[in-house]
Amino acid sequence: MGQNCLRLMTAADLESVLALRNHAEIRRYMFTQHEISSEEHASWFDRASNNAGIELLVFEMDKQCGGFVQFKETNYHGVVDWGFYAAPDAAKGTGKKLGLAALAHAFKKENLYKVCGQALHWNQPSINLHKSLGFVQEGILRDQYFDGTDYHDLVCFGLLKREWLAKESPTGINK
Repeated sequence: MGQNCLRLMTAADLESVLALRNHAEIRRYMFTQHEISSEEHASWFDRASNNAGIELLVFEMDKQCGGFVQFKETNYHGVVDWGFYAAPDAAKGTGKKLGLAALAHAFKKENLYKVCGQALHWNQPSINLHKSLGFVQEGILRDQYFDGTDYHDLVCFGLLKREWLAKESPTGINK
């Protein structure tokens, strides 16, 4: 079994993260669905990595980029929004491993209070993953996202640190 780790994204990761982000299976679930150019991606990375309220992380599997996680501060102390994606060709269960690693990072290393997420109402894989990680569905923002043609609902999730910690057990689910 290979090694997995979550680490800060660097400029050396730009190409591999962009390849994941531009994959058709990832793009179809994103708010921005066009194919992103290298220049646009580099500009985003420069802005985000120079913003103290944003943390960009790469999920490595056997020293290969297996996914991406972003935490973004909200206006509320200890509360962040997250976004993530796993490599579409990765082994089944990679998304769950990425999510567990990211949440352990958020709650244990960063000592955050709450992680919030949103999914387009038709993004069943993300909805299922949030639920499997212990997130609570907190609401639906009706017709919140406009894709250029239609409006779509957003499903909102939240996970509190105390809920995350309560899931810890001798089996090591959140270790």
